Amino acid sequence: MEIKEIGYLKTLFPTKFGVPRQSGVASDSVATLIFNEEFRVKEALCGLEKYSHVWVIWGFSEAKVEKFSPTVRPPRLGGNTRVGVFASRSPFRPNSLALSVLKLEGIELDPKYGYVLKLSGADMMDHSPVYDIKPYLPFCDSIPDAKGGFTEELEDFILEVNVPEEIKSRLSPHLFACLVDTLKNDPRPSYIDTPSRVFGFFFDKYEVKFTVSNKTLTVISLEAVNS
Repeated sequence: MEIKEIGYLKTLFPTKFGVPRQSGVASDSVATLIFNEEFRVKEALCGLEKYSHVWVIWGFSEAKVEKFSPTVRPPRLGGNTRVGVFASRSPFRPNSLALSVLKLEGIELDPKYGYVLKLSGADMMDHSPVYDIKPYLPFCDSIPDAKGGFTEELEDFILEVNVPEEIKSRLSPHLFACLVDTLKNDPRPSYIDTPSRVFGFFFDKYEVKFTVSNKTLTVISLEAVNS
């Protein structure tokens, strides 16, 4: 079977580091789904506005898999413990396909791209390819008593985030909320816990640098970068 891209996602994360680990954990992480010209058909979206969430099938475009590995090392397990690739959400998969459920904030008519989807809760890099979307159905997609495997045994990774007022004032309220949402979920690999180490990632038009000590993350700089 051959699959083709129906479009791509515009997000706030131009590189892999810093991207929220799962969809929905950073509710303010926004994305715009831009359809390829062939699929910019209003009729294809008829009725979608009645749903609050959608499943997005997309691609780990930066995950290069040259040889199949039956096991992977999830970062949340310390980077040394292996589990089966099919028991994980690792991007290093036989087909590098990803599945996320995102909130549908609206359908808008863009003067350049036609009808686009405005989404939130995104966990994708900028320009990630999209292969399909499907409406989320609460009556069958939500399973309250489902088991979470090894994720149920993980410690709480939520951090307190400290952002100096001078840095906060340079961001719009929405960008600031998204940044805090992203940082509080600790973007670092869990096996790295060095208080003196400075981490950095690209966020929208900025490079953010921070340190973490005793469950508190402190933003130390926010520098504008060229697009």
